[in-house]
Amino acid sequence: MTAHVYLLRHGQTEWSESGRHTGRTDVPLTDEGVQQARRAGAVLARLRGTDLPPALVLSSPRARAWRTAELAGLHAERTESLAEWDYGDYEGLTTPHIRETDPGWTVWTHPVPGGETHEQVAERAQAVVAQARAALAGGDVVLVGHGHFSRVLIATWLNLPPSEGVHFGLDPAGTTVLGDERGDPQVRRLNVPAWESDGV
Repeated sequence: MTAHVYLLRHGQTEWSESGRHTGRTDVPLTDEGVQQARRAGAVLARLRGTDLPPALVLSSPRARAWRTAELAGLHAERTESLAEWDYGDYEGLTTPHIRETDPGWTVWTHPVPGGETHEQVAERAQAVVAQARAALAGGDVVLVGHGHFSRVLIATWLNLPPSEGVHFGLDPAGTTVLGDERGDPQVRRLNVPAWESDGV
């Protein structure tokens, strides 16, 4: 059986609902986020289609991520390598708010003052992808993290720069499946929603 990498974004938080950039801030899941995380566990089990435990399960150390992993029935090792993009001075701000002083700003196209550069995010993503690829020989890999950084991971898996993450939508508690087709990296499923527990 071919092993895959499963990316699970954390469930809903008040900040994710309002569009506030949430990097270092430890915002808890909402009640809906808790339910999403539980449903995501069922979705993940159906997508994997096996009772064998994953070879590797990693989670961002932020509570919204590791709590999602816990509620999804995963026993995850917490690692800063899966932390969200560091938004620096823009932490807690929405894109419209940021654009009041930085017109046209997006995390994909502009610098993040006081935060991580695109190059730093790329290096971190490359290290995570290398670790995941190495672990695939032993079975599935599950990575529980955040919206922007998980989208960078998808781009990195496909040998694309971080800015290409803009093309991959990932909702709260959405699951993405990464694999290969005859050696070529592939997105096998993208953003499978946490409510889709039947017919996955």
